[in-house]
Amino acid sequence: MSILSLFVVVPVLMLLLLFICRTMKQIRTVMVTGALALMVLAATLAVMYVHERALNDSEMLFTDSLVWYESLNIHYAVGVDGISVLMIALSAIIVFTGVFSSWNMSREYFMWYCLLTVGVFGFFISLDLFTMFLFYEVALIPMYLLIGVWGTGRKEYSAMKLTLMLMAGSAFLLTGILGIYFTSGHTTMNIIELAGKTIPMLHQYWIFPVTFLGFGVLGALFPFHTWSPDGHASAPTAVSMLHAGVLMKLGGYGCFRVAIYLMPEAAHELSTIFLILTGISVVYGAFSAVVQTDLKYINAYSSVSHCGLVLFAILMLNRTAMTGAVLQMLSHGLMTALFFALIGLIYGRTHTRDIRKMGGLMKIMPFASVCYVIAGLASLGLPALSGFVAEMTVFVGSFEHADSFHRVLTIVAMCSIVITAVYILRTVGKILYGPVFDSHHLGLSDASWYEKVSVVVLIAGIVFLGVMPSLASDIISDSLAPVIKYLSLL
Repeated sequence: MSILSLFVVVPVLMLLLLFICRTMKQIRTVMVTGALALMVLAATLAVMYVHERALNDSEMLFTDSLVWYESLNIHYAVGVDGISVLMIALSAIIVFTGVFSSWNMSREYFMWYCLLTVGVFGFFISLDLFTMFLFYEVALIPMYLLIGVWGTGRKEYSAMKLTLMLMAGSAFLLTGILGIYFTSGHTTMNIIELAGKTIPMLHQYWIFPVTFLGFGVLGALFPFHTWSPDGHASAPTAVSMLHAGVLMKLGGYGCFRVAIYLMPEAAHELSTIFLILTGISVVYGAFSAVVQTDLKYINAYSSVSHCGLVLFAILMLNRTAMTGAVLQMLSHGLMTALFFALIGLIYGRTHTRDIRKMGGLMKIMPFASVCYVIAGLASLGLPALSGFVAEMTVFVGSFEHADSFHRVLTIVAMCSIVITAVYILRTVGKILYGPVFDSHHLGLSDASWYEKVSVVVLIAGIVFLGVMPSLASDIISDSLAPVIKYLSLL
């Protein structure tokens, strides 16, 4: 069995073991052991990849294929490049920390959480378009129950809205996948093999927008982003962490891996339209966060802005900007998971997410408060933290275009940095400093040991990426070579 398939097998085994668990101790043992195994597998894969890449210049490594549905040329085909390896590592970290942030949840909750994990890892290792789409759906379906059953606030409304909008995006995506398959000669659904085929430009003009929109809905592309704030606000803590930290990255990864890689000509011709939409996402999401008073809504609209920056950088179609896009996916995944973990910690004690009803928490919960400040500084792009490296790479790459349109749009997007500083510093000032708003808050406890584990691991990832970005950027840059080759031929 390929090491890649283990990323699907381990969560499935965790799910099956949960069936026979009867006590909370058994449930926690299964989840912690399984999540830790996934982290070890991810680290092992990264080491193996670096070693193998030095000897092998194949586009994808550790490939394996098994016929699934022969008449439509559907295979269980897996393989990874550097970008996939980093996305798998990010997913493993978020899954692991999410377990500790869900320490007191029920067995049924963890079972759906494992199924969601299966979809996430399966998506990142897939090379077959239909298999990728299948895992994409597996990742989305559990969200309805995780939010609708274990969520808070308007959870039924949020779950239904999220499901309907993402299913609509899936319909676009399936149309695009079938369009790619049939217009390229209907002989294969393998992404690597499809890249060597020519899709007629007449068909690319409709397949590219449909595919990009299908993935873009999950990536919170304006104006299809409205499911995201409501979904995040109602989701349980770990689901918000996994959703914003990993699931939204499926959108950016899919836009890159499928839409741009397979249809570079259409990407070049139609990028202007989507650059405008993503530019709006970046600025609109930041402005929307400024006027929110709910901690989760603030972070949700911040995610719209940061994920918009990922799509914005991908559409710049050059190596530097695309490298920045992947770094931004990693950075945003870590820091937004940290935000949601801390918001869940604060809400669990204060029973409110309204920043107008909090104050002076730095005196009451110093550990959680300091960690919140670190998350905020990473979000606004402080040097030595991951946000600075990612955003700087994105903007430098975007400014490489010499024409006025790209440079003006880049300057507009850069304004989001200032806006981000406004809502981050405003929130920190409101909830952490000043007098204690509610006297009942004086008796609140700080983070427990399992919450500290979750938070410390995420902060370590943010600092590591900020201090040693070259380890990731070199892997990313090498993996971008095939896409850059196709784009350079235009």
